[in-house]
Amino acid sequence: MFDLRYHVTSLAAVFIALVIGILVGVALASHGLGNTERKSLEDDVRRAQNRVDALKARVDALQQSGAASQTFVDSTYSALMSDRLKGKRIAVLFVGSVDHGTESDIATAIKDAGGRAALREYAVQVPIDAAAIEQRLASRPALAKYSSDDQLRNLGRQLGREFVGGNDTPLWNALRNLIVQEATPRFGASRRPADGVIVVRTADPQMGQTAPFVIGLYEGLADAGVPAAGVAQSTSDFTARPVFQQSQLSTVDDIDLEAGKLALAIVLSEPASRADYGVKTHDLLPPVTPPAATSSG
Repeated sequence: MFDLRYHVTSLAAVFIALVIGILVGVALASHGLGNTERKSLEDDVRRAQNRVDALKARVDALQQSGAASQTFVDSTYSALMSDRLKGKRIAVLFVGSVDHGTESDIATAIKDAGGRAALREYAVQVPIDAAAIEQRLASRPALAKYSSDDQLRNLGRQLGREFVGGNDTPLWNALRNLIVQEATPRFGASRRPADGVIVVRTADPQMGQTAPFVIGLYEGLADAGVPAAGVAQSTSDFTARPVFQQSQLSTVDDIDLEAGKLALAIVLSEPASRADYGVKTHDLLPPVTPPAATSSG
């Protein structure tokens, strides 16, 4: 069911403030105010009541819209997902350890949209060992320009581009035993470029030297020229969303729901652009059009 708790909670807070104002106004009105003050207070109360009525109507509209959106997804999911990612190569990057529940949700979304298993999936170890990375890169003349502390953001950015682009990946090759926790398939087995990328942050927000590295990594994924989205499950507080947004990644916060899987498939099947979808956003879904028909031959 479409989750409106984030809309309703904020509106409820306004309800409470207005109701308190009305009650205080009524109490004051009983303590000998003059006609002018009384009329002014009555006008304030009336306006507050009108606002309460308008906000209640808004909640009702949101509830109806949410129910309609969920009904739409339930009745059209298979048709709208069919072949949407057919032929697309999707790469998945975890920042932190792999969360197998989210990993399964992503795999289901790709499969339901006609895609194959993820092209590649890496889990990046954070926090990073900046000193070890500097030492490793400094010993390689072609990569030494990324070895200083002030280049950590640029290092992350280039790693993001390499992750999407495939082919030659000199930085990943040089640093894999320092920053890669897991790699599927076997590291370097798939060098083909990705048509889209999904990023999941399972680690806590990073501080110190790791912070610019991770921000650069997100920026590199976002500016690699393919659709890129940060995702989370609907039960997550999705604390990574602001940094994903700042890095120009799209976001989908309900990947465990059919609506989220559909939103993700649409984002990954369209030209690269940034947007936010899910139960914690204003828009549950992107504009929905049927996937392009494919000819057989």
